[in-house]
Amino acid sequence: VSTLQLLTNHRADLIADRVRLINRLRDMLVGLCPALERAFDYSAAKGPVVMLTEYQTPAALRRTGVKRLTTWLERRKVRGSADVAARAVEAAQSQQTALPGEKRAAKLVCDLAHQLLALDERIKDNDREIRETFRTDDRAEIIESMPGMGPILGAEFVAIVSDLSGYRDAGRLASHAGLAPVARDSGRRTGNFHRPKRYNRRLRHIFYMSAHTAMMRPGPSRDYYLKKRSEGLLHTQALLSLARRRVDVLWAMLRDKRLFTPVPPVTQAA
Repeated sequence: VSTLQLLTNHRADLIADRVRLINRLRDMLVGLCPALERAFDYSAAKGPVVMLTEYQTPAALRRTGVKRLTTWLERRKVRGSADVAARAVEAAQSQQTALPGEKRAAKLVCDLAHQLLALDERIKDNDREIRETFRTDDRAEIIESMPGMGPILGAEFVAIVSDLSGYRDAGRLASHAGLAPVARDSGRRTGNFHRPKRYNRRLRHIFYMSAHTAMMRPGPSRDYYLKKRSEGLLHTQALLSLARRRVDVLWAMLRDKRLFTPVPPVTQAA
């Protein structure tokens, strides 16, 4: 657990650094070539970032052309090389003038692209270590059997809750995740329930993301989500309701040491 706490905290720092790098990269591209900044989602696609390590200015992209740029990207094993090249050259053709400070901005973009690729490798190595460490835990197989709970989310869950000894029941765990309302009664006013002001945002994020992933594939989670939507709940409200339900399910799985099954297990009468 201590090792997972160190690794997951380090991962959170790396992800925060990545967000800052991407924001800085996009900011520089806006001043260099606004059309190129709008052409790609640099937070999700690796290919455009690889391209920026060599080609940053509209003039350089126009001179290279789609065919040569595609070949260059293919040699670096970029997926969808032709599409990346076509969109980049199309963006470059929309800007025929060189902006002030273009050369210096191009060097900064190149440096940021290299930093981002190196950081992605560090995150990949860290994720591999998290997976390996998490799967040495006796509860890993149980947690991963639940749809939507992969090794990264599972590791973050274990790092936060440890052995669950700090929680009396599933309701306490849900409250810690900000998924169970708490009473704010005063005087004669009763039944005044609100979301707790103090809760663990990372734990809430774990259950929310796992619910979002599970909802996208057929199964009991999607059925429950659709049921809540049919009752008039908005998308986020239905997901939070599903996340709350999944707290109970995961709690029961860990308590009974059972793997996830789409149908609740039948308990035999004494």
